[in-house]
Amino acid sequence: MTNIALITGANKGIGYEIARLLAGQGVTTIVGARDEERGRAAAERLGQPYVRLDVTDEESVAAAAKWIDGEYGRLDILVNNAGITGDTAAYLPSAATAAHLREVYETNVFGVVTVTNAMLPLLRRSPAGRIVNMSSELGSLAMAADPDSPYADVNILAYNSSKSALNMVTVSYAKELKDTPIKVNAANPGYCATDLNQHQGFRTAEQGAAIAVRLATLDESGPSGAFLEDAGPVRW
Repeated sequence: MTNIALITGANKGIGYEIARLLAGQGVTTIVGARDEERGRAAAERLGQPYVRLDVTDEESVAAAAKWIDGEYGRLDILVNNAGITGDTAAYLPSAATAAHLREVYETNVFGVVTVTNAMLPLLRRSPAGRIVNMSSELGSLAMAADPDSPYADVNILAYNSSKSALNMVTVSYAKELKDTPIKVNAANPGYCATDLNQHQGFRTAEQGAAIAVRLATLDESGPSGAFLEDAGPVRW
């Protein structure tokens, strides 16, 4: 039985690489993207299906879930990859406003909950459902508070706190689903060169995608409720 995966924000960057790598393993990988032209183009390059999906639009998410149900009847893998950094002029806490935080949280936190809840009935039909939330070391409270951390001075209020919140979202779902075959984990791709950071990262998108693919294809002995990177657990 071929596994069915949905990747949000999969038309470029890490999301595209996750889709490409999963497709290379024989997974039917649905490219989710809000921009239909870019999403369809990415899906065509991969030879995979496309569904329009704007994680901030509940109607769009519901329509995508209905389409997946009609086409496949289940979902085996969900990768919540779509994310934004927000207004670069409002990175510091003193420059941020509630509106800045709402914009980032709509995609990075509320969108994840919206998509996950819409897809859960489909994931429950899988013999081994997997949910992967794309987090960041910038969401680690331990690393942010550690003056010796390489990211101690990266003080981006909206983005960093949204990833901290996403980590708690991950743990919360893992706890609720602990008695099911579904595993829920957070992935840290590292500092990758993508549009999100104007391609300043020192890792490639493909390198960043590897941990998500590993968590998406865990066997039943794998962890749930963990925050992991290539080298192992990340400090919360």
